[in-house]
Amino acid sequence: MKLVKRQLFKRQITLPEIGEVGQQKLQNAAVLVVGCGGLGSPIGVYLAASGVGKIHLVDFDTVDITNLHRQVFYTLDDVGKSKAAVLSKFIQKRAPYSVVSYADKPITKENIFEIISEFDIVVDGTDSLPTKYLLNDACVIKNKPLVYGSLYKFDGYVSTFNVLQKDGSYSANLRDAFPEMATDIPNCEEAGTLNSIVGMIATLQVNEVLKLITEIGKPLTNQLLIYNSLQNTQLKMKLNPTFLKDKIEKLYKIQTYFDEACTSQNSDWQISPEILKQQLGNSNIELIAVLPNLKLPFEVHQTIPIQHFNVDTIEVDFTKTYVLICERGFNSYRATKMLKEKYPALHVLNLSGGISSYVN
Repeated sequence: MKLVKRQLFKRQITLPEIGEVGQQKLQNAAVLVVGCGGLGSPIGVYLAASGVGKIHLVDFDTVDITNLHRQVFYTLDDVGKSKAAVLSKFIQKRAPYSVVSYADKPITKENIFEIISEFDIVVDGTDSLPTKYLLNDACVIKNKPLVYGSLYKFDGYVSTFNVLQKDGSYSANLRDAFPEMATDIPNCEEAGTLNSIVGMIATLQVNEVLKLITEIGKPLTNQLLIYNSLQNTQLKMKLNPTFLKDKIEKLYKIQTYFDEACTSQNSDWQISPEILKQQLGNSNIELIAVLPNLKLPFEVHQTIPIQHFNVDTIEVDFTKTYVLICERGFNSYRATKMLKEKYPALHVLNLSGGISSYVN
């Protein structure tokens, strides 16, 4: 090991449990990080700083000003740029012994197997439930360990799924904790989150990856760690591996893992911020926010949270044009699509890019 390299990782190599052998294992490892937001961005940086030799970042999203309070490796100058590209560039400057690549397109059922095939470990840094289940099921089918992390307000969840055991079996996976994909759990945009819990869960995920690679300590297998940042409490929920590979293979064939945020939106159902500004005050415009507590520069006529958006209970007026609004245009598009499917003749438009585009 070159002198400069040894100096860079000196504090880590000094640990007898790591040493130069462990450091070389890190150098030889290849890790896929899916999601470059609150979880994925620190995960990528810390893994590279630890000496992981190959890191691939995947995220289709761009940096938004609302990201910056918790996604601390981005700056105001990065707003509007590809998260994966910006993060890759940052890591390359920070970690000269890591080869970093990136893709700024979403992971889908069509490309998932090809993407994960080259990597020893997959890390879930996403906030999309369909993507989490897609990653889990693909990793089970292809025998890849998956380091899982998720957030809800002040709570964080961490586990290491699908690890090969000494008896040849594999440890529990996401479906052993949550067999069915929930449809009513709000994401960070809807529920909010505190930046400190995001960083805590991200570094816990990094810790799991480092243990797996260096083969020290005890990974969080067959258990789900749940941490509450307000009370500083944690518990570990035991998991039994009952959703085995053959069962998940059958599920995989019939599930679409469809995520609205990762798909293109119908341009005919959009209204730009500029056009909406011109039409504010028009009596034929009905404004509906689909997230509570949005900071809006105008009054809306209704607020119907997306998790309670039931088109069967909404009274509509076919003489009006409905404009649906959220933070970034994803949840409002979901609501737009629901209304259009119920009432094809109704004039419904989604505020393109959400209120964040309107005010920027």
